[in-house]
Amino acid sequence: MTGGFPTLRQTVLDTTDARRLAEFYRELLGLAYRPGDEPPPAAAPDPQGADWLVLRSPDGMQLAFQQVAELPEATWPDGPHPQMLHLDITVPSAEELDRHHTRALGLGARLLYDRSHDPEEPLRVYADPAGHPFCLFVA
Repeated sequence: MTGGFPTLRQTVLDTTDARRLAEFYRELLGLAYRPGDEPPPAAAPDPQGADWLVLRSPDGMQLAFQQVAELPEATWPDGPHPQMLHLDITVPSAEELDRHHTRALGLGARLLYDRSHDPEEPLRVYADPAGHPFCLFVA
């Protein structure tokens, strides 16, 4: 398309454990692996997980995970390592916020900030297993 705009294909998160982080978001958001990126059988080598993995939603949103040797954890809201990027994830009600809070913690998220009782916009901020902040809030 001449004169059109580029298309945002996916969001990519760097991580020192691509498979673990992909599994976290697959479970949290109900996403599916791009064909060929699925986990191998137990005890089998995981060459894809040592490099690059992609998750997809039914509506076409993609979240990718790029393996890196090291990654300083974001120190949000203060400290030497800014977050640089975070994901905003919404739920329809305060009840769902509480339900997904429990799920996120069970999957390995760490609570960084709790504003779940705010009447205007209840939200919580977490760190995923790689330390990337993400927000879960009622919209």
